[in-house]
Formats: sequence, C-alpha cells, structure tokens
Amino acid sequence: MGCRVNKLKLGVISLILVGTTLGSATALSADLIEVYQKALRNDPQLREAEATRLALLESKPQALAGLLPQLNGSAGATHYESSDRSLTPNITAPGAPGTNGSDVTVQNYTNYSTARTDTVQWGLTLRQTLFRWDRIAALRQADAQVAQAEIDYRAAQQDLILRTATRYFDVLAQKDQLSAAEAAKDSFSRQLEQAESRFAVGLIAITDVQESRAAADTAAATVIAQKRALATAGDRLRELTGETFSTLVKPGDDMPLVTPDPVDEELWVRTALDQSLTLSSARIGVDIAREQISIARAGHLPSLDLVAGRNGSTTNGTNTESVVGLPGYPTTAFPFPGDSGHGDRSIGLQLTVPLYSGGATASQVRQAVYRQRAAKERLEFTARATERATRDAYLGVNSDIARVRALRQALESSRVALTATDAGYEVGTRTQVDVLLARQRLFAAQTDYLKSRYDYITSLLTLEQASGQLDESRLTHVNEWLKETVSVQ
Repeated sequence: MGCRVNKLKLGVISLILVGTTLGSATALSADLIEVYQKALRNDPQLREAEATRLALLESKPQALAGLLPQLNGSAGATHYESSDRSLTPNITAPGAPGTNGSDVTVQNYTNYSTARTDTVQWGLTLRQTLFRWDRIAALRQADAQVAQAEIDYRAAQQDLILRTATRYFDVLAQKDQLSAAEAAKDSFSRQLEQAESRFAVGLIAITDVQESRAAADTAAATVIAQKRALATAGDRLRELTGETFSTLVKPGDDMPLVTPDPVDEELWVRTALDQSLTLSSARIGVDIAREQISIARAGHLPSLDLVAGRNGSTTNGTNTESVVGLPGYPTTAFPFPGDSGHGDRSIGLQLTVPLYSGGATASQVRQAVYRQRAAKERLEFTARATERATRDAYLGVNSDIARVRALRQALESSRVALTATDAGYEVGTRTQVDVLLARQRLFAAQTDYLKSRYDYITSLLTLEQASGQLDESRLTHVNEWLKETVSVQ
C-alpha cells in the first residue's frame, strides 16, 4: 500500500513539473506591432547598437576634459638613518684624577655620531591649457562622432523594423505554403482513393492509379519539407524577440494596394539622398576623417599652458654624538634636534615647440589624409548604393502591385480551370494527369498569390527605409491591414 502511495505522489509531482514546463514555454499570440515591441526590447543587435551609441557619446566629455584645468597632487614620506664612527690611534689627554696631573697618552680613541630624520613631502600642480590645436580639433571631432552615433542608432532601429516585418511575413508565407501542401496532400489522397476504386471496377487503367499515387507521395514529402521550413521561419522570428508565437495576424482579402506617394521615382531618389541615415552617417564619417587630419597636423604646432604649483616638506630628526675611550672619563651623548620645514609656490607659462619627432608627425598626417580619401570613396559608394536601392524599391513596389493583381486573377483562373478539368474527366475528355496538373497549378497559384502580398508590404517598407522615412508609425499603418488570425504552429 505504501509503495502505491509513493508511486502516486511521484506521478502527481511529474505532472506538476510537466505542466510547469509547458506553461513556461507557452507560445504567444500577437500581431505585427506586438511582435515588433518584443523585438524592440529583446533583439541583441539593437541592444548592441544602443551600447555602442552610449560608448561613443562618452567621446565628448573626454575631449572636453583636455581643455579644462588639470589638478594633480602628490605626497610622500621618508625615514632616514645614518651612523658614523671615527677611530684615532693616539691622543694625549689631560691626566685623569689620581694620576698626579700628568698627561696621558690614550690609544684607540673612538668618536660615534648617529642621525635619524623623518621627512614628509607634498605638492599640488595646476595646469590649464591655453592653446593646443589637437585638443580643439579633438573636441570638434567628438561632436561629429556623437552625431554619427545618434544617426547609426536610428538606422539600427529602422533595420529592426524591416527585419521584424520580413521575418514576420516569412512565417506567414511558410504557413500558407504548408496549408497549401496539406490541402494538396488531402486532395491527392482522395483522388488516389477514387482512382483505386475506378480501377477496381475496370473504369481506368493502372497508369492512372500510379499517377495518382505518385502525386500523393510527392504531396506528402512536400508537407514534411514545409513543416521544417515553417519551424525554421519561427526560429528566425524568435531570434529577434526571444518569444515563440502560436498565432499571428495576416492580411485580409481587402488589403489595399497603395502606390508610392508621391508617384515620382526621381523625387524618391532625391529624398533618399537627403534623408537616408546610412548616407548621413557616411557624410559625417568624412567630417571625422577631416578633423583627424587637423589633429595630426597639430603635431607641428606649439602649445601653451598655464602651470601653477605649490610644494612643501617637513623634517623631524635627532643627531647624537658620543666619545668613548678616555680612562676615567664617562661617555657623553649630545642630542641635537633637527626639525625644519620648507614650502614654495610657483606660477608661469610653459611654451612647448615641437622640433623633430623622427618623422612620426608627418607620417601620421599622411595616414589621416589617406583615411579621409577612403571615407570620401565610402561616401560615394553609399550614395550610389542608396540611389540604386531606392530605385529598386520604388520599382519593386509598383511591380509587386501589378504582380498581386495578376496572381489574384491567375488564382481565379486556376480554380475555374480545375472545375472544368474535373468535369472533362468525368465525361472522358480529360485524363487523370490533366486533373493532377490542374490541381497542382491551383495550389501553386494560391501560394504565389499569398506570398506576393507579403512581398508587396516588404517592398513598401524597404522603400521607406531607403528614403530614411521608416519608423514605427509606418509599421502601425501596415498593421491596420492585418485582419485574419492564423495558427503558425
């Protein structure tokens, strides 16, 4: 009985643990804006961009510190001991008491001297830069670096919006393809059953059965591949958000097809050249490189500083002397106090003129010039790439609108064609192969049409990013087109 109770307890505990695990891994339901908000909080790339921005913002106070007063203090303590001994082989001293006043010659007369001192030193130095061109240029460069950091962070936010939308709609596209593949599998399986029944009563040949079986087997393999593709797309979305989603919201059948406003390719290109964040960052990069040349050339210029200081020291010590070796005379010690103090103040101008640095300064100037040249070429490349991307995105939006409309018509035509082919097969004017091909064309048209709508939305967001106008409000506008909630598990 006790064993059964223990087993029951273990079973209950296991169920609780499983329930807890499943609860912690519960997938979420969200629309595009909700997914973006989670990505905004959890995307590692954006957090890295934010940390990089904060680090670059510190370049301004560091550059400013080079032009502000610099105050340094120093202190030290020293303990000093010394001892001396002098030995005199012969010395004549007056007679000691009891010697009838006769002089006495004494050998090995010794004189001892010792000294001990404790010294405390301190100092303060104030330096104020009056003229240093490299620090002035460094401050201007820091201003440019701060501006570039802000722009790069905004560009990272735009990139996150586009990455989120791309991966969001990729999940929906893979789900649509999986649904179409499962529908095709069911349809081909039913057709295979019908073909086997017809073959059993002698209405069709064995080749029709084999064609149906091949189509059903291919559809089953496609379902397996699409499940893997859907799982991969879900993982890529989870990579941004740190969350797994069970349902997402897809566009409704009434999704509008909005043409770019204004309908002028050249105006979009001019807007992109003026407002593109990547292009603005490249322009500031040229300014930063130019200031680096100015910093390097400052190595040839003199610098002027105001320098003020105050120093002091205090010494405490004792000196002692003793005489040893005279008979009848006691040893005598003579202490001499050695306390003393010292202090001084100074203020002045310090002019430093660089004369020769082994050619290092000239080399640094040439290096900075080459880097500025590279920055200018990078700017030119970015400008051309921005223009190309804007034109491509503009044409992509217009072509995607036409493609969505064409595929919508192709989907309707495929449905009508399948109905006609089924009718023809019933009366014997169409073969089993014709029916299979018609069904395959219908499913392909369905998935192509649904995916074209996602491509249209992505192209629209890409155009706005290329022109520097992409922000959360644009994503909110797109989110209003999403009407139908679907399971993506």
